[in-house]
Amino acid sequence: MATQRYTVTPHPIETLLTWVKSGEIAIPEIQRPFVWEATKVRNLLDSLYRGYPVGYLIAWRNPTVKLKDGSPAAGKRVLIDGQQRVTALMAALLGQQVVTKDYEKVRIRIAFNPLEQRFDVLNAATAKNPTWIPDVSEVFTPGASLFGLVNAYCDRNPGTQQDAVFQIIEKLRKITNNHVGVIELDGDLDIETVTEIFIRVNSAGAELSQADFAMSKIASNETFGGNTLRKAIDYFCHLAVAPEFYGKIRENDPAFAGTEFFQQMAWIRNENDDIYDPSYTDMLRVAFTSEFKRGKLEDLVALLSGRNFETKQFEESIAEASFARLKQGVLSFINETHFKRFVMIIRSAGFVDASLIGSQNALNFAYILYLTLRGQGMPPADIESAVRRWFVMSALTGRYSGSPESTFDFDIRQMHEQGFSVFGPATFAGELSDAYWDALLPQEMNTSSSTSPYFRVFQAAQVKLGDKGFLSRDITVRDLILNKCDVHHLFPRNHLKGQGMSKGRYNQIANYALAQSEINIAIGDKAPEIYFKQLVEQCHGGPKRYGGITDLDELRANLAMNCLPESMIAGGLDYEGFLVERRRLMAAKVKRYFHSL
Repeated sequence: MATQRYTVTPHPIETLLTWVKSGEIAIPEIQRPFVWEATKVRNLLDSLYRGYPVGYLIAWRNPTVKLKDGSPAAGKRVLIDGQQRVTALMAALLGQQVVTKDYEKVRIRIAFNPLEQRFDVLNAATAKNPTWIPDVSEVFTPGASLFGLVNAYCDRNPGTQQDAVFQIIEKLRKITNNHVGVIELDGDLDIETVTEIFIRVNSAGAELSQADFAMSKIASNETFGGNTLRKAIDYFCHLAVAPEFYGKIRENDPAFAGTEFFQQMAWIRNENDDIYDPSYTDMLRVAFTSEFKRGKLEDLVALLSGRNFETKQFEESIAEASFARLKQGVLSFINETHFKRFVMIIRSAGFVDASLIGSQNALNFAYILYLTLRGQGMPPADIESAVRRWFVMSALTGRYSGSPESTFDFDIRQMHEQGFSVFGPATFAGELSDAYWDALLPQEMNTSSSTSPYFRVFQAAQVKLGDKGFLSRDITVRDLILNKCDVHHLFPRNHLKGQGMSKGRYNQIANYALAQSEINIAIGDKAPEIYFKQLVEQCHGGPKRYGGITDLDELRANLAMNCLPESMIAGGLDYEGFLVERRRLMAAKVKRYFHSL
């Protein structure tokens, strides 16, 4: 019979709130953005008032850690499911402020009408109406007199029955006596098991990622500065998207504004580049993998807990060293020189716009590679080439799609064991062989998705190689991408639809080219044999219908840039034959581009 790895105990809400205030239960996200709408807080109070169940909380006790003097210290309980509910109760009942998604501290005030026994979010109407208690937290204020509250309410509402109001407010006050089940998981359970339990117990089947666990572990630690480290991660990620938030941090969190983290990230307040806007998951992956030479975030949680992988015990000294290393990894991540040079390298590979970045994890590992090679002292020019090639290879092959952790772990270990000079070229040769370029990539390009990695990399290749837009004499593909240009169908969509062709066929990426909108409009629904015939006339002194190319050799050069068969000039190739030939030409360009990196 399997051993039970948890306990289930009902606890009064009052006890849970006391535990949170005393630090017995760590709510690591208590100062992270509160995502519930105020109406959900109202509904929670209403459910408690009516005696309805409000779900279980799941706590995971930190493992017992061996202190430096050899004595054991039992860890706190970390609340891994129920954070929003407990935060809502602390906000509504205790009057505590919560942090919004914009990191502003606000009060959520829930009003209560004793006569109707109804809750509502405080608004102008309820604030003016004497039948409402504007903020239920005043009922739960320590030392508040129930008789005083009732008398004051009845004075505002003459004719109300004092006894009835007394009973109702007393019922409201007693909701903190309601019991909530707490599932406490054993401290020696691994993260994957805890995740599985979370998903099975959580009625919504919500996902709880390894990064969520890591952030919980970081935020709940005050001994080694984890709470400040967590803020650094959150704040930087928010600043990357909203640089104007810098002033709010300084205003709302002066303690953090005095830290080295805040000084290190000050540069980003003037940055508007959106090529790499990392989430906290991205930042954790990069900081951890580059600093610890491991790719699995469950290992990070274990190390931050003080796990000794050899003895299987937990030691405070390991936790302290792990927090120090993670702090260094975070500081390296947010370093202005590192971050800007990395983004510059990605741009130099032709990825000049965020729309060309399809895989965030490919970007994450490219940054890991940059930090790793920089730390090893590789010459800057060699680092740039390595990072560009690795990023493009990863994007093309989907190396980090799906669950990336095992691949992150394998790659970083091999890079340290073999050295990039051996592992890098061997990986490129294995993943991007001649068979890949000549057969597999053209086959992969048989897709209708304009967001496919193949079309994105093809556009980056055009940018890198300085190509002009389709039928443009002077406007480059770079210009078109940065100005959110049209994606033109070389065989016009309506022309193919008129032949009974399906959407999946006429929207093939091999039928796409980047073109100026005026050229796209001028071509309209004309068949290629018609508008190419007019282009030839244009090159022999005829009217300028499509762009400014007036020379046949210049037209041929433009077709070559855009990987169009020259036979198009003579009106050759049916649509299916055209697709096959263009895929071959596109793959050949991407191959030439990759080797130029």
